Amino acid sequence: MDDRGGAAVWLLAVGQTLIYAGSYYAFPALLPDLEIATGWSKATLALGPTLGFLISASLTVVTGRLVDRGLGGEMLTWGPLLAAVGVLGLAFAQTPAVWLLSWVLIGLAQAGCVYETLFAFLIRRMGQGARAAITRVTLVAGFAGTLAFPLGHWVGGAFGGQGGMLVFAGVTALAIPCNLWSVRSLRRRERVEVGRAPPPPGKLAAALRRPAFWGIAVCFGLFGLNHGILITYVLALFADRGATAGLAALAAACIGPAQVAGRVVFMLGEARIGNARATLWSLGSVVAASVLLWLAGLAPGLIFGFALAQGAGMGVMSILRPLLIADILGREGFGSVSGAIAVSPLLASAAAPALGAVMLTTGGPGAVYAGCLAMAVAGWAIAALLLRQRLSG
Repeated sequence: MDDRGGAAVWLLAVGQTLIYAGSYYAFPALLPDLEIATGWSKATLALGPTLGFLISASLTVVTGRLVDRGLGGEMLTWGPLLAAVGVLGLAFAQTPAVWLLSWVLIGLAQAGCVYETLFAFLIRRMGQGARAAITRVTLVAGFAGTLAFPLGHWVGGAFGGQGGMLVFAGVTALAIPCNLWSVRSLRRRERVEVGRAPPPPGKLAAALRRPAFWGIAVCFGLFGLNHGILITYVLALFADRGATAGLAALAAACIGPAQVAGRVVFMLGEARIGNARATLWSLGSVVAASVLLWLAGLAPGLIFGFALAQGAGMGVMSILRPLLIADILGREGFGSVSGAIAVSPLLASAAAPALGAVMLTTGGPGAVYAGCLAMAVAGWAIAALLLRQRLSG
C-alpha cells in the first residue's frame, strides 16, 4: 500500500484550506465591515469566536477519543456542513443572541473537522507515513489566509460585512465533497491492523502525570494566544502602524504564503535539524515577528516583515506540534493525548478575541504589541527548558 495517500491527502488539504478560510479567517477578514454592518462593538463581535473556541476546546478530548475509536472520518465528513450552516447564520444575525448561536455551531464543527482531528486521523491510519501527509496538508492549508483576506476585502466592500459572510458560507461548504471523497478513499486503502478498537486504557492518565505534557500545553497555549490576538485584529493593528486598508489586506494575505514557505524550508532542512531545534527556531520567529510589528510604527513597511516571520513560525509549528506529541508522549492513544493538549491553545484562541478587545480598549495598540511580545518570549523560554535534554542529546 502507498502510505502517502495520494490524491486523497491533497484533497483533504484543499478541504482544510476552505474550512479555515470560510469559518476561521472570515471573521478577522471582515471585522471592519462587520462593525459597520451590525453597529456592534469589537468586544460584542469578539464574543462570538470566543464562544466558538471555548466549545471547540471543551470537546477536543471527546473528539480525540472518537478518532481513536475509528470515527474520525465521520467528523471530517459532517463537520464542514455544520460549519457552513454556522457561517450562514452569521450572515443573517440581527441580534447578538443569533450571532452567538451561530458561533456555537461553528465551534461544534471545528472540534471535529480541523487540524487536530485530521492529524489524529492521519496518524492513526498512516503510521509513519502520516508525517509526509501532515506536511502536505499544512503546505496547502497555509493559503487559507491568503484566500480569506483579499476575498474579505473585496466582498466586504461590495456586499458589506454580513453579505460577505454569505460568500464565506459558500467557501466553507465546498469542503464537504473534498472531505467526503477523501475519507472514503483512505478507508478503502485502510491497513488491516487499523480497526475501531480503542487503545489500552490509561494512556491519557499516564500522559497527564508527565511534566512534558504540561510543558507542551502551556507553551503552545501562549503562542496560540499571541497568534489569536494578532490575527483577529491584524487589520486594525496594521492601520495603527500607518498602512492603508489595501496595503493592510495585502500584508495580511502574506501570512499564508509565509506559512507555506516556512514549511518548505523545514522540509528541505529536516534531515539536518531535529524537531527540537526546529521548534525553537520556529518559536523564535514568532518572537521576532512581535518585535517587527512594534517597530513598524517607525517604518510601516515592516508589517510585511511581521507577516513573513509570524507566518513562517506558526506554519512550522503546526507541523511540529503533533510530531512532538507523538515523539515525546508516544503514538498509542494519540487522539486522546493530542486532544487533551489541544485544549490549551484552543482556550487561548477562545480568549484571544475578547482579551485583544480589552487590551485595545484599555491600553490601545501599544498594550497589544507589548503583551503579545511577552507571551512569545515566555513561550519560547518554556520550550527551551522542555527541550534542553533533546538539544544536548
